[in-house]
Amino acid sequence: MQFKVGIDVGGTFTDLVAFDEENKEISIVKFPSTPSDPSKGVIEAFKHLKHEKISLFVHASTIGTNLFLGQLGLKIPKGALITTSGFKDILEIGRQKRAEIYNPFFERPKPLIEKNLRFTINERINYKGQILKVIDEEEVEILAQKIKQENIETVAIVFLHSYINSEHEKKVKQILKKILPNTVITASYEVDPEYREYERTSTTVVNSLLIPVVSKYLRNIEKKLAVNAPLYVMQSNGGLATVDVASRIPVATIESGPATGVIASAYWSKMLKIENILSFDMGGTTAKAGAIIKNKAQMTTEYEIGGKVHSGRMIKGSGYPIRYPLVDLAEVSGGGGTIAWIDEGGALRVGPLSAGAEPGPACYGKRGENPTVTDANLILGRLNPNLGETKVFPELAEEALVEKIAKPLNISTVQAASGIIEIVNNHMMRALRLVSIERGYDPRDFVMLAFGGSGPMHATFLAEELDIKDVFIPLNPGVFSALGLILTDFRHDFVRSIIKPASNINSRFLQDIFKDMEKEAAKILQKEGFNLDQIIMERTLDIRYLGQSYEINIPVKSLNEALKLFHLRHQETYGYAEKTEPVEIVNAHLIVIGLIKKPEFKKHYKTSDLSKALINKRKVFFEQTGWIQTPIYLRDNLSFSNQIKGPAIIEQYDATTIIPSGWNGFVDEFLNMHLTKVGSND
Repeated sequence: MQFKVGIDVGGTFTDLVAFDEENKEISIVKFPSTPSDPSKGVIEAFKHLKHEKISLFVHASTIGTNLFLGQLGLKIPKGALITTSGFKDILEIGRQKRAEIYNPFFERPKPLIEKNLRFTINERINYKGQILKVIDEEEVEILAQKIKQENIETVAIVFLHSYINSEHEKKVKQILKKILPNTVITASYEVDPEYREYERTSTTVVNSLLIPVVSKYLRNIEKKLAVNAPLYVMQSNGGLATVDVASRIPVATIESGPATGVIASAYWSKMLKIENILSFDMGGTTAKAGAIIKNKAQMTTEYEIGGKVHSGRMIKGSGYPIRYPLVDLAEVSGGGGTIAWIDEGGALRVGPLSAGAEPGPACYGKRGENPTVTDANLILGRLNPNLGETKVFPELAEEALVEKIAKPLNISTVQAASGIIEIVNNHMMRALRLVSIERGYDPRDFVMLAFGGSGPMHATFLAEELDIKDVFIPLNPGVFSALGLILTDFRHDFVRSIIKPASNINSRFLQDIFKDMEKEAAKILQKEGFNLDQIIMERTLDIRYLGQSYEINIPVKSLNEALKLFHLRHQETYGYAEKTEPVEIVNAHLIVIGLIKKPEFKKHYKTSDLSKALINKRKVFFEQTGWIQTPIYLRDNLSFSNQIKGPAIIEQYDATTIIPSGWNGFVDEFLNMHLTKVGSND
């Protein structure tokens, strides 16, 4: 038997999914994450997998993000920056964006490379790519000796206008490699060959500092697991990469963990024949929302690593900008381990701090003293304390809620727990609104796909607020993100800067640029084992009106069609279009996808009586009705066409699903739970 295996490291749990290609069955493992060394959780989870033959092995983690948030106990490597004379302070000057406009004490993030380790070379290339001042090789050699004396681990090379002409970066890198063979050296043309000097510099510096950490982490996992299949890594753009590529361009894997759930949702949208899906992932630490439009995950290129988030929005200027394609996500502090507390004004708050894997919620009995969302759900009867391998102590949850919330606010324990749920739901609502309403989409036109260990407990309550009538809960929601790892393809992104008026560009010029990128892409994917018939290439252009600061990315078949679509998209996005205004082509992008064989999920048409799944009844608290004697069903015993009327609770190893009054459940042929609002047209 051959197995496809995906391992996703989360803030609370490390999830493993193994798909049996012969029997079309899934086996899962959930193991507590090990924040001090994420590889330990991966290795321990893998020990529980007793399958020797593996055809595909994919891993996702947020080790890059955690490094810059200081969550791994690792020091950021000592790095240096080499740039054009006169531009050594570009990391400090930045864009002058103030993350907190009304905070006079706000301080920008400290530059990742100290001023004394930012060096300059007396070279110059202009915006047309013309060399104004050539490289002095002796100057570079002297600089290399300084770097050697400083015991620098990694060097970033970023010269002015190298996005249009990379000759100087290539030459300096070649010289440094000879003198510093053991030092990591990264040039901007390899990472981010686009204009905007600050973003390009920041992206290259972040990438160079990640290389020693990420490459060591991945090689360590490869060595310790020693599986009989190559290890692949999930990227933030929703595609796979080899360990070599991920080690060389680790900035591409910054948000690989959160991206996997959206990619799985996109696959589910095709499988279920539903074009538009709101992806809702609530785990132990955070909640994430994404949008699937016409079966495709929405993408963005803006992100700030180590930055702050407010209501799902990244606060610009609070972190270190990186520019690389990534799945568009809104993330909020809203997981099962999110801590509830009372602020100085006596108001109940939930988040942003999380109990994480260690010590975890108070009910876990690992010396966690703070009440969390999980503790609140337990108090309200929504969670079974005897479900799963982790022993749970309801008395500890009650003690934490009473001491930290109920007594100080002079309310009952149930009121405290209900208040916590209401507040965290409100936080998560903002994330869902951000990827739908604030992007110009009506959430009523979407189906919600809810997953994560906590997602199915909160999904219907959020759907009601957004007037969404249909919610799908996959068969194994607690490990759905890990499942996404084996549902994706290989992907590489290429870009070439153009920055010319559209009137000065002809189709032959564009064709030559794309053909050049396609040749490079084909070589890379063929080296990775793909035949030409397994490769898909998508061409896009960044277009704007002349004088604008930002662009719209437009798919391109011909230049004229792309320009027509640009005006249409501009109208949709900004409410107006000026068809007589001159248009500028900024960048040409090529997305290259290497198709891999996807799992074929088994359809189940055998049915049995619903009574076989009924295991118990217990009192559960619902905000609108209070305590209700509620039937409890075991998900493993549900079968095709079973229909469940709310209120009801469905329990399984990796998650608990709540069906409130006014909702009905139906089990489809893939054993998904289809929850429908009573009275909706379905």
